[in-house]
Amino acid sequence: MRLNRLQLVNFRQHVDSTFDFEDGLTGIIGPNGSGKSTVLEAIAWALYGNAAARGPRDSIRFTRAKPKTPVRVELTFELEGHRYHVVRGLTSAELYLDGAAEPIANSITKVGELLQMRLRMTHAEFFNTYFTGQKELDVMSAMGPTDRAQFLSRVLGYDRLRTAQALARDRRRVLSAELSLLKEGLPDAGVVESAVHDASARRVTADRRIAGVEQSLAAAIAALGEVEPRWSQAQRDRERSLRAETDRRVLLGEDASHVRDLERLGSELQETASARAELETLALEVAPLPALMVELQQLAALASDEGRRRTLVDAERMLADELGRLRERGERVATAPALEEEATVALEAKRHAVEEALARLEEARTAWVRDKQEAETRHDALRKHYRDVKEQRDQVVALGEEGTCPTCSRPLGDHYRQVLDVLDAQLETVTVDGKFYQQRLEQLLETPDTVQGLDEQRRTLAQETVVLERRLAKVQAAVQELAQLGRDIGAKETHHSALRREISEIPGGYDVARHDFVRREIDRVAPLDARQARLGGQAERAPKLVRERDRVAAQLASVRQRLSALGALPGEPVVSDADYAALRSAYDGAQQLARAAELDAVAARGESEAARSAAEQAARVQSEFVAVQQRIAARQGDRRLHEELDRALTDIRTDLNAQMRPELSVIAGALLDELTDGRYKRLELSDEYALTLIEDGAPKPVISGGEQDVASLAMRMAISQMIADRSGRAFSLLILDEVFGSLDRDRRALLIDTLGTLLGRFEQIIVITHIEETRDAFEHAYRVTYNDETGASDVTVDRGILDPAGLDVALNTAGTA
Repeated sequence: MRLNRLQLVNFRQHVDSTFDFEDGLTGIIGPNGSGKSTVLEAIAWALYGNAAARGPRDSIRFTRAKPKTPVRVELTFELEGHRYHVVRGLTSAELYLDGAAEPIANSITKVGELLQMRLRMTHAEFFNTYFTGQKELDVMSAMGPTDRAQFLSRVLGYDRLRTAQALARDRRRVLSAELSLLKEGLPDAGVVESAVHDASARRVTADRRIAGVEQSLAAAIAALGEVEPRWSQAQRDRERSLRAETDRRVLLGEDASHVRDLERLGSELQETASARAELETLALEVAPLPALMVELQQLAALASDEGRRRTLVDAERMLADELGRLRERGERVATAPALEEEATVALEAKRHAVEEALARLEEARTAWVRDKQEAETRHDALRKHYRDVKEQRDQVVALGEEGTCPTCSRPLGDHYRQVLDVLDAQLETVTVDGKFYQQRLEQLLETPDTVQGLDEQRRTLAQETVVLERRLAKVQAAVQELAQLGRDIGAKETHHSALRREISEIPGGYDVARHDFVRREIDRVAPLDARQARLGGQAERAPKLVRERDRVAAQLASVRQRLSALGALPGEPVVSDADYAALRSAYDGAQQLARAAELDAVAARGESEAARSAAEQAARVQSEFVAVQQRIAARQGDRRLHEELDRALTDIRTDLNAQMRPELSVIAGALLDELTDGRYKRLELSDEYALTLIEDGAPKPVISGGEQDVASLAMRMAISQMIADRSGRAFSLLILDEVFGSLDRDRRALLIDTLGTLLGRFEQIIVITHIEETRDAFEHAYRVTYNDETGASDVTVDRGILDPAGLDVALNTAGTA
């Protein structure tokens, strides 16, 4: 696998960052928290989706971006001769192959499945093999012995043998289940043979019976053929006689029907004559109807206009009343602007007075509190001073004239009484001052009248201010109302003018009495018009009725002529009832015998068919029995084959794992030799794939954390190298994330030298580090910094490489740092 290009848009702290990866050693350098490791997360997220992201999906979007700002990661890479381009968002994914315009997969699920199938690695396997970070260096030590062996087999491709073995075992289980089912369904051989014999005997018996039944059927058919012609002739003669009688009855019915039709037609012709006479009278009365209908439409239109006029007049009157009320209200609030200015000035003055009163109140209250605190302080100080003087006097009295002064430590002697007088005078002075300040405190306990008066004045002014504020609010509301009244009056005056203009445009001249008269006349004449229409239709039918009468008369003459012909025919011989009954009995008997013989033949044929089917079924069962025996033999052979295949795959896996451990130890040991500058030349893996360092030919039981990281790093690079050498896949990528952290200066330099030697096997090695001094070790470098103002990561390209001497200086500086 070879990376070509990576673009991050609103991914984590990268608003719009692009990385163009080239062959060789590439460094991504920046301080901690700048967004370096986010580059690895973006590569994994592009390949494997949300399973490779840290935290929930909503946390991926740039924190300062708007909620619906799109998030996109585009990754272009080459794998096994093809170029892939992945475009992934929070809710979409597309995968393009070899620069095609249309994607080969266009959903999150399909893109993830297709990439995992092409890479032949899960997200965890890919990350634990080709992505190496300081925190993940010892990933194998966290696994159990079985898990370590399975992990190495999986990433090196040997696990396909396990897959093949699992398929072989599954196939063996399926074959065992099929054998059990085949043996359970296999019938007994004796039962199959007996069924074949019984079916053959049954078929012979059925064939014999069908031969006798068919002879009886032929005799019955011959007897029926002898009597059937005479019976048919008798039926024809009888039917001819009955048909002649039926025709006569039909013609008599037609004759009566035609007579009735002629009578009906004559009556209708008389009614048409009466209708023509009545039509002449109705024509005079119906003549004014069209003019009345036109006049009714005109009166209806005038009535509609008159109703609309009354509605508009009512609306105009109501609008005029409303305009009067609005104008009256406008006159009442017309003085509001002047009152607003007056109220505003008064309120400002009152507020200023309140502020002054509050200032005087605060000044008086401050002075009162200050006096009270000063009195309390002086009173407390005097009480303490009194206790001190009293204590000194008591000590002097207790010591007596022979004692020493507690202050100056000299004998009191003759000064004893003088000292007592001084102390008594001090006590008296302190007592007098204390009583004064006690009285002063009692005076200051209650609020002074001056403070109370100022507070009352402040409250009065505050209440007056509230009254003025309410008045100002009312006046301001009146000012707003006055403006609104002006707009309302203007709109309603416009509406009022439009109504009056619309009323003047409505035509007049509506006559209610004439409208009622026209409606009554139409109601009276309309039924006569309808009757005229009916009589007109009836009169128009006269020619048709005449034609119909002539047609019916001709049909009546034809019917009576046919009746005359039937009555003139000579009588034909008719079969007697006795002869007809005898022939019918003979025919029915012959027919029953023939039907019974035919049913016996059908039953015999059915039995023969059933016997034949039973014989064929028995033959099929016997054939299937043989086929199942052959399938059982084949399945048994196939099962033995898969058992041998399972054992062979187990042996192969054991041999491969046995070869893999020492080879992996050799590769890791060579890398460790380079990383430790020859201190550790060997690294061994136990049967459980536990890692042990060899120092001076002996295992080293205890190693430091730094040595553990170096050994784990050598193992991880050895795994990647073995994959590149032996997996058969063109993985040419190695990414190291913060692997310099626990290495000292020398090992850091050796690791960079080792990475240079690995470039022969890996086309691309990408190192992520926060150590700025390692910059010149890389052929290509990107610097990632965090911008405090934008909250985003800034990515810049830094090209160039120092010569080996300069590299040594850089490494020495990094080691010292």
